[in-house]
This record gives sequence, C-alpha cells and structure tokens, in this order.
Amino acid sequence: MGVFDDLVGQDQATTVLSRAAAAAGETVRGGRGAGMTHAWLFTGPPGSGREEAARAFAAALLCPDAGCGHCDQCHQVLIGSHPDLETVRPAGLSYSVKQTRELILRAAGAPTQGRWRVILFEAADRATESAANALLKAIEEPPPRTVWLLCAPAPDDLMITIRSRCRQVTLVTPGTEAVAHLLATRESVPWETARFAARAAQGHISRARALALDEATRHRREAVLSIPRSLTGVGECVSAAERLVKTAEEEAAASTGALNATETTDLRRLYGEGSTGKGLNRGLVRGGAGALKELEDRQKSRATRIKRDSLDAALLELISFYRDVLAMQFGAGVELANDDIRYELDQLAKVSTPEETLRRIDAIMRCRERLDLNVNPQIAVESMMLSLRVKTS
Repeated sequence: MGVFDDLVGQDQATTVLSRAAAAAGETVRGGRGAGMTHAWLFTGPPGSGREEAARAFAAALLCPDAGCGHCDQCHQVLIGSHPDLETVRPAGLSYSVKQTRELILRAAGAPTQGRWRVILFEAADRATESAANALLKAIEEPPPRTVWLLCAPAPDDLMITIRSRCRQVTLVTPGTEAVAHLLATRESVPWETARFAARAAQGHISRARALALDEATRHRREAVLSIPRSLTGVGECVSAAERLVKTAEEEAAASTGALNATETTDLRRLYGEGSTGKGLNRGLVRGGAGALKELEDRQKSRATRIKRDSLDAALLELISFYRDVLAMQFGAGVELANDDIRYELDQLAKVSTPEETLRRIDAIMRCRERLDLNVNPQIAVESMMLSLRVKTS
C-alpha cells in the first residue's frame, strides 16, 4: 500500500504528486531532483484532506522508493517523527513574524537522512501580513535541499506573490460513497453507520470519522440540529445562543486545560522554580516573567481558536440543515446531508418560503463573518438566532 492510497477521491491530485515524487527521486548531484519544485500549495475545502495529502507527499519525497508506504522513512513521516520533516500547526488565531523567522532559520538546515528537508505548514493562511512577507523571502530564495508544503483552504487566502511561487495542488470534496467505503474498510464501521456519517459530514473525512466512532460527537450534532425547531420566541433564541456559546467554551476548556497546566509547570521549572540555592529561585523566576506572559498569551489565543472552531462547526451544521430545507422546497433531487431527520426538514419546508430559508442561511454566514472579525460571540450568535426564529402566527 502506497502513501497516497488514503487520499479519498483525489485521483487527479494523487497523479500529480506521484509523478512529482518520482521525478524528485532522479537526483542531480549538488542540485535538485529533475522536475522538482521547491514550494507547493495544497488547497481544498475543509475535510478534503489538504494536510493528509501534504504529509503523504512529504513521505514520498523522503522515501527511497517514492512513497512505498511500508519503509521506515514512510512510517516516520506518517507518525510525525522523521528528523527531516517539520510540521507547523498554528494553535492560535495567527502565526507571528517572530515564529516565522525562527521557522525559516530551522528550515535552512541540511537534511540529516534523506535528500530533502521538508517544512509542512498547516493553516498557512493564519500567518500575519508581516509573517507572510518573511515567508515569501524564504520561498523566493530557498536552501537547495528545502521543500515548503503550504496548506490553506483556498489560493486567495495567501498573498498572490506567495501563490505565484508555489505549484498548486487542488483537493476536492470526496463523495459520500468514497468516504463511507473508507470508514467501513479502515475503521470497521458498519456500512449503514458509515453511510450516515459520510452523508452527514458532507465529505469532511475527519468529521465523518468522528461521527462514526464517537457517540459524544453524534450527540452534539443532534443538539445543534434541534435548534431550528426550538426558535419560537425571543427567549428561546437567547437561550439557544447561550447554550451554543457555553458548549464551545466548555470544549475549549476541556481541550486546553491539562495542556496549559503542563506547559506552565514546565516553563516555571525551566526558569528555576523549585530550585535550591540562595537567591537562585527568585532571580530566575523573575527573569522568566516575560516568557510566562508570552505563554499565557499563546494559551489564550489557542483557547479562542478552539472556541471559534467549535462555534463554526455548529454553524456549518445549521447551514446544512437549511440547505436541505431549501432543497426540499425546490424539489431538488439531491442527497440530503440530514436525511435522518427528514421529518423536521419537511415540517419547516412546509411552513416557510425559499426566500425565508435563504435569509436564514445569509444570517448564519453573517454570524461566521462577525466571529472572524472578533465580535463578541454571545452577541453575534444571539443576533443570528433571532434571524432564524420561526414565527408561529
């Protein structure tokens, strides 16, 4: 089994990457492999597998057999332990110029095992403007053995000058059957459950896997999809907004609590807390005050990002609900993402018009935009809920 076999429904991208990896294997002494490109940009909708495709390509570049999938090199890349691969995952709202400059210095090092040093930059669109400018310089004049793999939802999410220097690989949303087949064969999920998860996730592979394997994820989805029929008054709208925001806050706290404590303890110990010796502990802890403040800022940014991502996932669920309602109102013969609650969809389709459904979808999209602009989540979500309200008279 090769490293590209897990790229579900990405035949075109797989062909491009396989050929490029094979070309990279034809080394030229003192230079690049024939046909090799030093910077790649992987784009595609959420869940299409941008990062997975980039990681598979990294394995193929570092594998002596262009991505066989079973050698030590491939295994190390796929589990994230290969010394010549650095994976960057921005945890906060943005990736700073300071972090980028440090990354560029590390990227300049020579490979230790293979022909290439690979930098896989997930969510490269989170780089600030100054960080993007620093990254541009590194891509324009890369070390001879460094390859940059950038991932972003769409090409327009990155500066045009960066895009123009990258070879682009576009991922697509895989179909329901392809995702269901992956869940059934790789995760041993019963076929009906696999089809439900693939359909509900609308081709988002990670989301489909979570729906198929995690009961808590299914419960959260059910809670979100129960919101539209509950919005019969102003009080109900406010309550629904409070629940949605509180759930996102709880998820952020659960995801970051233990990690924050560990990071803080490790940093305090690094700066001498608990050390013995006259004046040693006080001086080193005081010297680490700036580092502790910087860590706290990163932790807050990470928690905000997780909270925002959680809210956005719920909003996307709501959009899928109203998209299905709209499809039923127009009699479109398309697959319904939420076919398991067809009765609720049909009820709302009968008591509302397509124009009202479109206005509700627009309200959700406005809420997503406001959250991206750092509007108070409670206010943004309450405003949205009021726009979704079902008038009973």
